[in-house]
Order: sequence, then C-alpha cells, then structure tokens
Amino acid sequence: MVIEFKGKIFHWRGPAPYLFVAVPDKQSAEIKSVSKLVTYGWGVIPVAMKVGKTEWTTSLFPKDGRYLVPIRMSAQKAENLKEGDEIKIKLELRL
Repeated sequence: MVIEFKGKIFHWRGPAPYLFVAVPDKQSAEIKSVSKLVTYGWGVIPVAMKVGKTEWTTSLFPKDGRYLVPIRMSAQKAENLKEGDEIKIKLELRL
C-alpha cells in the first residue's frame, strides 16, 4: 500500500528535536484496516518514506486514532525541514 499526503510538521515531546507529521484521518483509516497484517507489535507500522529527494525507513506510531510519521534528523537536514513546514510525504507499508 502506497499513500501520499501533505501535512504540517510539529514537535512532540522529548529532549531531542522529535518532529512528526500526522497522517490524515482518511489515510489513517486505510492503514488501520490493514494494520494487523503489517504491524510488528504495539500497533507500530513499518514504512518506507520519501520526502523530497530523501528516502528512509521508519515506523508509524498510533496516536489518538491516527498515525504519526517521525521525520528523521538526517531528512530534516537534507530537505531543510523545520517545525511548521507543510510537506508532501510518500510512504509505503512494509511487510
């Protein structure tokens, strides 16, 4: 399953610059519908990500009925991303 969407980067707790984007409701529902097939525990979903020209693997975290996408520090630097930026994300669920 490949999903593309736009979202605003926000900071969420922690001593390091933890930046995330929330997956929109519709796409979160699509992910949730297949979550039992792809999760490796605790509702965490492995994905391959692409923002701009930067690609990496990470995991989506369930939060309040949606999923949060962590924006890796190397991607933040490579794409010059910061809190408040709206970005286009492409992600692919991995098995």
